[in-house]
Parts: sequence; structure tokens; C-alpha cells
Amino acid sequence: MLQSFSIIFSIAALYSFINYKWLKLPATIALMIMSLITIIIISLSKSIVPDFYTFFCNIIINSDFKTLLLDGILSFLLFAGALHVNIEDIVKEKWSIILFASLGVLISTFIVGGLLFFVSNAIGVDIPFLDSLLFGALISPTDPIAVMAILKKANISKSLGIKIEGESLFNDGIGVVVFSGILIFAGMGEHGIESSIGSEIGKLFLEEAVGGLLYGTTLGFIGYYSINSVKENPQLCVMISLATVMSGYSMASLLHVSGPLAMVVAGMIIGNKLNIKSNTGPTRKLLNEIWEVLDDVFNGILFVLIGLAIHLLNYDPLHLTLGVITICIVLVARFISVLLPYSLLKHTEDSPIKTVSVLTWGGLRGGISVALALSLADNKSSEVILYITYVVVIFSIIVQGLSIGKLVKKLYPLKT
Repeated sequence: MLQSFSIIFSIAALYSFINYKWLKLPATIALMIMSLITIIIISLSKSIVPDFYTFFCNIIINSDFKTLLLDGILSFLLFAGALHVNIEDIVKEKWSIILFASLGVLISTFIVGGLLFFVSNAIGVDIPFLDSLLFGALISPTDPIAVMAILKKANISKSLGIKIEGESLFNDGIGVVVFSGILIFAGMGEHGIESSIGSEIGKLFLEEAVGGLLYGTTLGFIGYYSINSVKENPQLCVMISLATVMSGYSMASLLHVSGPLAMVVAGMIIGNKLNIKSNTGPTRKLLNEIWEVLDDVFNGILFVLIGLAIHLLNYDPLHLTLGVITICIVLVARFISVLLPYSLLKHTEDSPIKTVSVLTWGGLRGGISVALALSLADNKSSEVILYITYVVVIFSIIVQGLSIGKLVKKLYPLKT
């Protein structure tokens, strides 16, 4: 696995260099595009240099995408993103973020799941209803990594940026809980134990979501006080922040609480208590520099992996057709799942539909959706779900990612 990780890291560094020197695209989009081009070239070499093709396939398989993301780099990326989020700004938009990250995910899950079930069976692809709901749960959360990387390039209002950023940071944890709840429902239903399904799902929510928030708060204050007590030693402060993430995320799985939610809360507390955004003093500067580097490194690895791993899918025109239809389903579900919660809130915008439109188009999907799709048991439905997940994710990152800035400029033209 170390060899595979090293090669993928080197590819990410090379592509980042090419993008910085010549392409000038948002990093996530550039890495995805170059990875897809690489896949085409390598696939064409299969008959010419079969050993190289096999070697490359083994690199991707040995990297173990699901484990690497969910049990590894996700913790660093979420912590790094949350480190610079202003809690006061989040509090101002708290009801928007809470509704989008919870009610919005649930609405989207059932809309996507229901529509996918009917459409897939209508065109001759057999996806059971619960499997359709599982797809709805894994594709509904917006990916904080993809969203935050693209937002850096989009000229949007502060309030709208906070809504998108806050939702994306929290809804992946909620999405994992919903995904796990449906898995419990499917497993217990198969064994005929329907009577305890509700209590098990409720227990899961309390343990994972509420437990994750409480655990993250505790972890954040422990990390802050530990760093603050040795703030005259910048290197030691960095070590403590790394230990907070690594040990904290590992303990979260042992405690059966949401590691992603814990990392977001811990990062926000440490970042705000230390006032890390001010970037003044040697400790704050070093923490900023190290975590920015880690953010760039793991972002690069993640999106290169997403692009390169697509060659493991078997081309099927029917599945591709379903994937294209699913893009429309996901966008419609996203629009409704944003519009309904947003209609429950008081807002000051002249045209709320513009905000809903940006939130819809800016809801990018990424590595979390792919990792959850890979975690499904190996059966006929899981192969189709992984296929359409990839279609939606690639469209989301490349097409939506490249055009969100233009959409914002069109809806919110700069006043002269």
C-alpha cells in the first residue's frame, strides 16, 4: 500500500505542477481532468504493454480508496477546512446550515432513491428500492473537500459562501448516519426483525451524530488547551494538532461516534480559540502553513484517486445512460431539498430563487460518495450504484465546478 500511495502522491504532485504552470484551473478540477486523460492513455496501452496496464491496476487496487479516504485523509481534510471557519459566521447562518445538512439530506435521499428506483426499472436495470435509497443517501451530501476548493475561486457573497461551506462541512457526517441507518434497515428487514428497526436507527443517530458533536467539542477544547499551554513552541503545537486529528479520529471509531462531525467541530474550536486566521506570531503562522500544505497534498491525492480509479469500472452503455439520467435526478432532488428548508427560513435576499439556484449548482459531490459506494456489499446492484455514482461525481466536479463561478457572475453581476 505504501508503494501505491507513493506513486499516487507523485502523480498528484506532477499534475499540480502542470496545473500551476500552465492550466491555471481550480486544482481539484485540473487533477480530475488529467487523471481521466491518463486513464484513457493507459487503457489504450492495455494491448500494447499489458504488464504496465496490470501494474497500474494493482496500484489503484492496493491503494484501497475506501479505507484511505474514510479512515485516513478525510480526517485531515475536514479538520483543515474547519480550522479557518469563523464560528460567529456559522452561528449567524445556523438555521440554514442545520436544515440543509439534516432535513435537506433526508429529502434528497428519498427523492433520489424513489426516482432512481422507478427510472432504473423502467429502462431495464434492476435496482431494489432499498439499494436505490442507499444511493440516495450516499449521493445527497455535498462534498466539503470539493466544495471548499471550488469556493476559493468563486466570487460569491459572504452569507452565501457560509451557507455552502457550513452545509458541506456538516452534511457528510449526517449523510453517513443516514446511509448507515438504511443499511441497518435493510439488514434487519432481511432477518425479519422489523420491530426494533426504529429504535436501532434512533440509537445510531444519537451515538453517531449527537455523540460526534459532543466528542468533537471535548476533543477541540483538549486540543486548544494543550496547544495554548506550549504556544511558545510552534513545532510542538503542530505535533499536538496532528495528534489531535489522528488519535481523535481513531478513537471516534472505537467510541462509535461520527469521526467526520468530530473533526469539523474540533477544527472550528481550535481555529477560533487560537484565532488562527489572524496568521500573526510564529505559532499561528506555522500552523497555517502546515495545515495548508496538508490540505493541498491530501486534496491532490484524493482527486487523482477518484479520476484514476474509474478504470476499474466495466463500460456498459445501459449503465451510462442511467448515470446521465441520474445526474438530472440528483440536480432536481438537490433543488427541492434546498428550496423546501430555505422556504422555512426568514431571508433578506431580493431574489431567494437565485440563492437556491447557486446552492443547487454549487452542491458538488466527491470522494465521500465514491467511498460509500465502494463500501457496499459486492452484488449486482452495488456495481450499478458505483457506476452511476462515478458519472454523477465526474459531472459534478468538472461541469458544475467549472461553471459555478460563471453562474454566480450572471446571477450577481458586480455593480459599477
